[in-house]
Amino acid sequence: MSFVLENRQKFEALKFQITNQDQLRKQANGGNSILFTYTPSDEQLYLDKAKEQFHQQAEFIDVSKLLVQIIDKDGWDAFEEYYKDFISTPSILFKSDDPEVDLFDLIIQAIEQAVKNGKIPMMIRSGCLYGTGIENVNIMEHPSVMKLSHPLVIFYPAKVTDENVFFLNFKAASKYRCILLK
Repeated sequence: MSFVLENRQKFEALKFQITNQDQLRKQANGGNSILFTYTPSDEQLYLDKAKEQFHQQAEFIDVSKLLVQIIDKDGWDAFEEYYKDFISTPSILFKSDDPEVDLFDLIIQAIEQAVKNGKIPMMIRSGCLYGTGIENVNIMEHPSVMKLSHPLVIFYPAKVTDENVFFLNFKAASKYRCILLK
């Protein structure tokens, strides 16, 4: 299917899900998220189209910028040292329960701020989560996300085969707390 036809169908489905939020929680097993999938090689095309269509009502949360913000907080040398220390348990570095602000905290704060601003939170560049120990389901099941007045839309580079979702085309991913747009 051509990009033009496929993206028209997906964006119409996205608009429908955003507009008909009353059914979202039922279809998403109590969740409040929409997983908008596309092949990783087409990411920029989909992000450009999303920004064109939703620039008024959405706030785009760029995970790549948040990741850089975390690295810049302590500087590259300190980050490299931490990363080497926790390479087998990256969630300790990026998603811990301690009071120190980490990548997961920044993502949740940005989502909450988008809704406070009256915007639909749309998370982009989610491929940056690979290797951090942060899974899409961790974000979708966060109590703040589950209670948002607008659904969280996650732009998700993935391959969908039958009902299976493969993040970045190879890593099995959860679609439990969301509506899957494929």
